[in-house]
Amino acid sequence: MYLVTGSTGNVGSAVVAALAAAGQPVRALVRTPHGDTPGQVVGDLNDPASLRPALDGATGVFLLPGYADMPGILAEVARAGVGKVVLLSGSSAPSGDRTNAVSVYMISSEEAVRDSGVRWTILQPSAFMANALRWRDDIVAGTPIRVTFPNASAALVDPADIGAVAAAALTGGEHDGRTYRVTGPEAMRPAEQIARLSAGLGREIPYVELSEAEARTELFRTMPEPYAKAFINFYFEGALDESPVLPTVEEVTGRPPRTFEQWIAAHRAQF
Repeated sequence: MYLVTGSTGNVGSAVVAALAAAGQPVRALVRTPHGDTPGQVVGDLNDPASLRPALDGATGVFLLPGYADMPGILAEVARAGVGKVVLLSGSSAPSGDRTNAVSVYMISSEEAVRDSGVRWTILQPSAFMANALRWRDDIVAGTPIRVTFPNASAALVDPADIGAVAAAALTGGEHDGRTYRVTGPEAMRPAEQIARLSAGLGREIPYVELSEAEARTELFRTMPEPYAKAFINFYFEGALDESPVLPTVEEVTGRPPRTFEQWIAAHRAQF
């Protein structure tokens, strides 16, 4: 039995689907019951003790990062006798930069997993193709998308591919103790992403590329200061490069990663 946290999110739902497709028994952790999620169990990662019923009898756990008491969560995982944890981390964790508000919670989560005494695999994906959904309201309204980081190139990955890699890591011992960078098949800047969305959705999508000064103002207006500074560090100060394309998805799953066009086709209805 595999417990999947974040089971209604982009990646967690893909892990649930991949395990179910492989005929594996799955429990989907939710804070409150969700009508469309099979095998639901209730628990809260902010309250490690609440996870005990969900962990009972579990052989593996897919775990989200960044909670206040990651060591406490991992202590409950170990106490339950769980044999394997697959942690969703991020591509900025290898920097080791604890001054960056995004990187530090990934780094701390990885440390908690490695120190837990439970077998582990860590996934460090690049930016998600599903992040394009942040533009949905503008696309539907026909208003120009405001592109904050026009020069940031990323090998976008379909969350379904992350889910497939996670499922393989949970069920295959050959992945124990491995840290995988997970990417899509090619690097794209935002303008290229929008052009492909235009082609896939069959309508022109207007956009405007913000200057660095405009982007900084927008970031500090729309998110807490530590996170605004983190993204400025990533994309204006050059601390994060998500453009390298790696063969991880094919090496782990035996098939190539999905293209952005395939992701668009699968999610047209959401636009």
